[in-house]
Amino acid sequence: MKQRKKSIWSEVKAYSIITVGLFVMALGWTAFLIPNEILGGGVTGISTLIFWSTGLPVGVSVAAINAVLLVFALRILGRGFGVKTIYSIAVLSGFFALLQYYIREPFVTDKFLASIVGAGLAGSAMGIIFTQGGSTGGTDIIALIINKYRNITPGKIILAIDVVIISSSWLIFRSIEPLVYGFVVMSVVSYAIDLIITGNKQSVQLFIFSRKPEAIADRIGNELGRGVTFIKGKGWYTKSENDILMIIVRRTEYPQVFRIVKEEDRDAFVSLSTVMGVYGQGFDVMR
Repeated sequence: MKQRKKSIWSEVKAYSIITVGLFVMALGWTAFLIPNEILGGGVTGISTLIFWSTGLPVGVSVAAINAVLLVFALRILGRGFGVKTIYSIAVLSGFFALLQYYIREPFVTDKFLASIVGAGLAGSAMGIIFTQGGSTGGTDIIALIINKYRNITPGKIILAIDVVIISSSWLIFRSIEPLVYGFVVMSVVSYAIDLIITGNKQSVQLFIFSRKPEAIADRIGNELGRGVTFIKGKGWYTKSENDILMIIVRRTEYPQVFRIVKEEDRDAFVSLSTVMGVYGQGFDVMR
Protein backbone atom coordinates (compact mmCIF):
# COMPACT_ATOMS: atom_id res chain seq x y z
CA MET A 1 0.00 0.00 0.00
CA LYS A 2 2.82 2.35 0.92
CA GLN A 3 4.59 1.61 -2.36
CA ARG A 4 1.35 2.21 -4.27
CA LYS A 5 0.85 5.61 -2.62
CA LYS A 6 4.46 6.51 -3.39
CA SER A 7 3.94 5.54 -7.04
CA ILE A 8 0.75 7.62 -7.29
CA TRP A 9 2.44 10.62 -5.69
CA SER A 10 5.36 10.26 -8.10
CA GLU A 11 3.00 10.34 -11.09
CA VAL A 12 1.07 13.34 -9.70
CA LYS A 13 4.35 15.18 -9.16
CA ALA A 14 5.54 14.36 -12.69
CA TYR A 15 2.31 15.57 -14.31
CA SER A 16 2.35 18.74 -12.18
CA ILE A 17 5.90 19.57 -13.28
CA ILE A 18 5.00 18.81 -16.92
CA THR A 19 1.99 21.14 -16.66
CA VAL A 20 4.15 23.99 -15.33
CA GLY A 21 6.65 23.35 -18.13
CA LEU A 22 3.89 23.46 -20.74
CA PHE A 23 2.64 26.80 -19.40
CA VAL A 24 6.14 28.30 -19.50
CA MET A 25 6.62 27.03 -23.04
CA ALA A 26 3.30 28.50 -24.23
CA LEU A 27 4.18 31.79 -22.51
CA GLY A 28 7.52 31.96 -24.30
CA TRP A 29 5.86 31.57 -27.68
CA THR A 30 2.73 33.68 -27.17
CA ALA A 31 4.37 36.55 -25.29
CA PHE A 32 7.65 36.86 -27.19
CA LEU A 33 7.95 34.87 -30.43
CA ILE A 34 4.54 34.74 -32.13
CA PRO A 35 3.60 38.45 -31.66
CA ASN A 36 6.98 39.44 -33.13
CA GLU A 37 6.44 37.13 -36.15
CA ILE A 38 9.54 35.09 -35.39
CA LEU A 39 9.63 31.77 -37.21
CA GLY A 40 9.91 28.59 -35.16
CA GLY A 41 10.86 25.03 -35.96
CA GLY A 42 9.43 21.62 -35.15
CA VAL A 43 6.13 20.27 -36.42
CA THR A 44 4.64 23.77 -36.37
CA GLY A 45 7.36 24.97 -38.74
CA ILE A 46 6.84 21.99 -41.05
CA SER A 47 3.07 22.56 -41.03
CA THR A 48 3.57 26.22 -41.87
CA LEU A 49 5.71 25.31 -44.86
CA ILE A 50 3.06 22.82 -46.02
CA PHE A 51 0.38 25.48 -45.65
CA TRP A 52 2.30 28.02 -47.72
CA SER A 53 3.04 25.51 -50.47
CA THR A 54 -0.28 23.58 -50.64
CA GLY A 55 -2.86 25.57 -48.68
CA LEU A 56 -3.50 22.68 -46.26
CA PRO A 57 -4.49 24.14 -42.84
CA VAL A 58 -1.71 24.11 -40.24
CA GLY A 59 -3.93 22.39 -37.66
CA VAL A 60 -4.57 19.44 -39.96
CA SER A 61 -0.86 18.94 -40.65
CA VAL A 62 0.06 19.23 -36.97
CA ALA A 63 -2.55 16.64 -35.98
CA ALA A 64 -1.59 14.22 -38.77
CA ILE A 65 2.18 14.41 -38.16
CA ASN A 66 1.82 14.07 -34.38
CA ALA A 67 -0.53 11.10 -34.82
CA VAL A 68 2.07 9.22 -36.88
CA LEU A 69 4.88 10.08 -34.46
CA LEU A 70 2.77 9.00 -31.46
CA VAL A 71 2.34 5.55 -32.99
CA PHE A 72 6.13 5.16 -33.15
CA ALA A 73 6.52 6.58 -29.62
CA LEU A 74 4.05 4.09 -28.18
CA ARG A 75 5.87 1.16 -29.79
CA ILE A 76 9.42 2.27 -29.00
CA LEU A 77 9.28 4.41 -25.85
CA GLY A 78 6.38 2.73 -24.03
CA ARG A 79 2.77 3.47 -23.17
CA GLY A 80 3.65 5.78 -20.29
CA PHE A 81 5.46 8.09 -22.69
CA GLY A 82 2.50 8.06 -25.07
CA VAL A 83 0.01 9.00 -22.34
CA LYS A 84 2.17 11.88 -21.16
CA THR A 85 2.68 13.07 -24.72
CA ILE A 86 -1.04 13.04 -25.52
CA TYR A 87 -1.65 14.90 -22.25
CA SER A 88 1.08 17.43 -23.12
CA ILE A 89 -0.25 18.07 -26.64
CA ALA A 90 -3.78 18.64 -25.31
CA VAL A 91 -2.76 20.88 -22.41
CA LEU A 92 -0.28 22.86 -24.51
CA SER A 93 -3.01 23.55 -27.06
CA GLY A 94 -5.24 24.83 -24.26
CA PHE A 95 -2.51 27.09 -22.88
CA PHE A 96 -1.82 28.46 -26.37
CA ALA A 97 -5.51 29.27 -26.87
CA LEU A 98 -5.83 30.86 -23.40
CA LEU A 99 -2.67 32.97 -23.54
CA GLN A 100 -3.18 34.11 -27.13
CA TYR A 101 -6.65 35.33 -26.13
CA TYR A 102 -5.24 37.57 -23.39
CA ILE A 103 -1.83 38.45 -24.86
CA ARG A 104 -2.40 40.67 -27.87
CA GLU A 105 0.89 42.60 -27.82
CA PRO A 106 4.45 41.29 -27.41
CA PHE A 107 6.07 41.73 -24.01
CA VAL A 108 9.25 42.87 -25.79
CA THR A 109 9.25 44.59 -29.18
CA ASP A 110 12.96 44.19 -29.90
CA LYS A 111 13.09 41.06 -32.08
CA PHE A 112 16.54 39.88 -31.02
CA LEU A 113 15.75 40.20 -27.31
CA ALA A 114 12.38 38.54 -27.88
CA SER A 115 14.13 35.65 -29.67
CA ILE A 116 16.52 35.10 -26.74
CA VAL A 117 13.92 35.35 -23.98
CA GLY A 118 11.19 33.44 -25.80
CA ALA A 119 13.52 30.66 -26.94
CA GLY A 120 15.09 30.46 -23.46
CA LEU A 121 11.68 29.96 -21.86
CA ALA A 122 10.57 27.43 -24.49
CA GLY A 123 13.82 25.44 -24.39
CA SER A 124 13.98 25.34 -20.58
CA ALA A 125 10.37 24.20 -20.45
CA MET A 126 11.03 21.42 -22.98
CA GLY A 127 14.04 20.27 -20.95
CA ILE A 128 11.91 20.12 -17.80
CA ILE A 129 9.24 18.12 -19.63
CA PHE A 130 11.88 15.69 -20.96
CA THR A 131 13.22 15.03 -17.44
CA GLN A 132 9.73 13.87 -16.39
CA GLY A 133 9.46 11.40 -19.28
CA GLY A 134 7.11 13.57 -21.31
CA SER A 135 7.19 15.37 -24.62
CA THR A 136 5.35 18.13 -26.46
CA GLY A 137 5.15 15.92 -29.53
CA GLY A 138 6.60 16.59 -32.95
CA THR A 139 10.38 16.62 -33.28
CA ASP A 140 10.66 15.98 -29.51
CA ILE A 141 9.51 12.41 -30.19
CA ILE A 142 12.07 11.94 -32.96
CA ALA A 143 14.80 13.27 -30.65
CA LEU A 144 13.95 10.91 -27.79
CA ILE A 145 13.68 7.88 -30.09
CA ILE A 146 17.14 8.57 -31.55
CA ASN A 147 18.54 9.32 -28.05
CA LYS A 148 17.37 5.91 -26.88
CA TYR A 149 19.68 4.15 -29.34
CA ARG A 150 22.42 6.71 -29.92
CA ASN A 151 24.36 8.79 -27.39
CA ILE A 152 23.28 12.07 -28.95
CA THR A 153 21.59 14.69 -26.76
CA PRO A 154 17.97 15.61 -27.62
CA GLY A 155 18.93 19.26 -27.97
CA LYS A 156 21.43 18.54 -30.75
CA ILE A 157 18.96 16.32 -32.60
CA ILE A 158 16.21 18.93 -32.44
CA LEU A 159 18.69 21.60 -33.55
CA ALA A 160 19.70 19.56 -36.63
CA ILE A 161 16.06 18.94 -37.63
CA ASP A 162 15.09 22.57 -37.11
CA VAL A 163 18.07 23.84 -39.13
CA VAL A 164 16.62 21.94 -42.10
CA ILE A 165 13.12 23.32 -41.43
CA ILE A 166 14.25 26.93 -41.02
CA SER A 167 16.48 26.71 -44.09
CA SER A 168 13.57 25.35 -46.12
CA SER A 169 11.53 28.44 -45.26
CA TRP A 170 13.65 30.39 -47.74
CA LEU A 171 11.82 28.60 -50.54
CA ILE A 172 8.53 30.06 -49.25
CA PHE A 173 9.32 33.43 -47.64
CA ARG A 174 12.27 34.55 -49.82
CA SER A 175 13.62 36.64 -46.93
CA ILE A 176 16.81 36.49 -44.87
CA GLU A 177 15.36 38.05 -41.70
CA PRO A 178 13.11 35.08 -40.70
CA LEU A 179 16.09 32.77 -41.24
CA VAL A 180 18.35 34.79 -38.95
CA TYR A 181 15.87 35.02 -36.07
CA GLY A 182 14.80 31.42 -36.65
CA PHE A 183 18.39 30.21 -36.24
CA VAL A 184 18.81 32.31 -33.10
CA VAL A 185 15.67 30.74 -31.62
CA MET A 186 16.73 27.20 -32.49
CA SER A 187 20.24 27.66 -31.06
CA VAL A 188 18.94 29.01 -27.76
CA VAL A 189 16.26 26.30 -27.51
CA SER A 190 18.85 23.57 -28.12
CA TYR A 191 21.26 25.00 -25.53
CA ALA A 192 18.53 25.42 -22.91
CA ILE A 193 17.26 21.83 -23.38
CA ASP A 194 20.72 20.32 -22.97
CA LEU A 195 21.49 22.58 -19.99
CA ILE A 196 18.37 21.43 -18.11
CA ILE A 197 18.82 17.74 -18.96
CA THR A 198 22.56 17.73 -18.16
CA GLY A 199 21.96 19.51 -14.87
CA ASN A 200 19.28 16.98 -13.92
CA LYS A 201 21.61 14.02 -14.64
CA GLN A 202 24.75 15.50 -13.10
CA SER A 203 26.19 13.45 -10.24
CA VAL A 204 28.50 14.12 -7.30
CA GLN A 205 30.94 12.00 -5.34
CA LEU A 206 31.28 12.28 -1.56
CA PHE A 207 33.94 11.03 0.85
CA ILE A 208 32.73 11.00 4.44
CA PHE A 209 35.07 10.67 7.44
CA SER A 210 32.98 9.98 10.55
CA ARG A 211 32.98 8.20 13.91
CA LYS A 212 29.58 6.73 13.02
CA PRO A 213 30.03 5.32 9.50
CA GLU A 214 27.60 2.39 9.94
CA ALA A 215 24.73 4.60 11.10
CA ILE A 216 25.27 7.02 8.20
CA ALA A 217 25.56 4.20 5.65
CA ASP A 218 22.35 2.53 6.89
CA ARG A 219 20.34 5.73 6.61
CA ILE A 220 21.67 6.56 3.13
CA GLY A 221 20.77 3.07 1.93
CA ASN A 222 17.30 3.12 3.51
CA GLU A 223 16.29 6.73 2.81
CA LEU A 224 17.96 7.37 -0.57
CA GLY A 225 18.30 3.83 -1.91
CA ARG A 226 21.93 4.51 -2.82
CA GLY A 227 24.89 2.20 -2.31
CA VAL A 228 27.77 3.05 0.03
CA THR A 229 31.35 1.80 -0.27
CA PHE A 230 33.63 1.48 2.79
CA ILE A 231 37.31 2.26 2.26
CA LYS A 232 39.91 1.48 4.92
CA GLY A 233 41.95 4.54 5.84
CA LYS A 234 44.56 5.54 8.40
CA GLY A 235 44.95 9.00 9.87
CA TRP A 236 48.60 9.99 9.78
CA TYR A 237 48.30 12.35 12.74
CA THR A 238 46.26 10.04 15.00
CA LYS A 239 47.77 6.83 13.63
CA SER A 240 44.30 5.29 13.96
CA GLU A 241 42.44 3.29 11.29
CA ASN A 242 39.00 4.47 10.21
CA ASP A 243 36.31 3.59 7.68
CA ILE A 244 35.84 6.16 4.92
CA LEU A 245 32.45 6.24 3.17
CA MET A 246 32.45 6.78 -0.59
CA ILE A 247 29.06 7.66 -2.11
CA ILE A 248 27.91 8.72 -5.58
CA VAL A 249 24.49 10.37 -5.88
CA ARG A 250 22.64 12.72 -8.20
CA ARG A 251 23.34 16.42 -7.72
CA THR A 252 19.80 16.90 -6.44
CA GLU A 253 20.30 14.23 -3.75
CA TYR A 254 23.46 15.40 -1.99
CA PRO A 255 21.64 17.89 0.32
CA GLN A 256 19.83 14.86 1.79
CA VAL A 257 23.19 13.16 2.38
CA PHE A 258 24.42 16.29 4.16
CA ARG A 259 21.29 16.29 6.33
CA ILE A 260 21.83 12.65 7.33
CA VAL A 261 25.52 13.21 8.14
CA LYS A 262 24.72 16.31 10.17
CA GLU A 263 22.06 14.49 12.18
CA GLU A 264 24.32 11.50 12.90
CA ASP A 265 27.69 13.17 13.39
CA ARG A 266 28.05 16.96 13.43
CA ASP A 267 31.84 16.61 13.63
CA ALA A 268 32.11 14.56 10.43
CA PHE A 269 34.46 15.65 7.65
CA VAL A 270 32.92 15.60 4.14
CA SER A 271 34.52 16.05 0.73
CA LEU A 272 32.23 16.82 -2.25
CA SER A 273 33.20 16.83 -5.93
CA THR A 274 31.38 16.81 -9.27
CA VAL A 275 31.92 13.81 -11.55
CA MET A 276 31.76 13.95 -15.35
CA GLY A 277 29.65 10.83 -15.84
CA VAL A 278 28.32 7.86 -13.88
CA TYR A 279 27.16 4.70 -15.62
CA GLY A 280 25.59 1.58 -14.15
CA GLN A 281 22.81 0.67 -11.73
CA GLY A 282 20.74 3.66 -10.69
CA PHE A 283 22.53 6.03 -13.09
CA ASP A 284 23.00 6.40 -16.85
CA VAL A 285 23.09 3.46 -19.25
CA MET A 286 26.31 2.86 -21.17
CA ARG A 287 25.67 3.07 -24.94
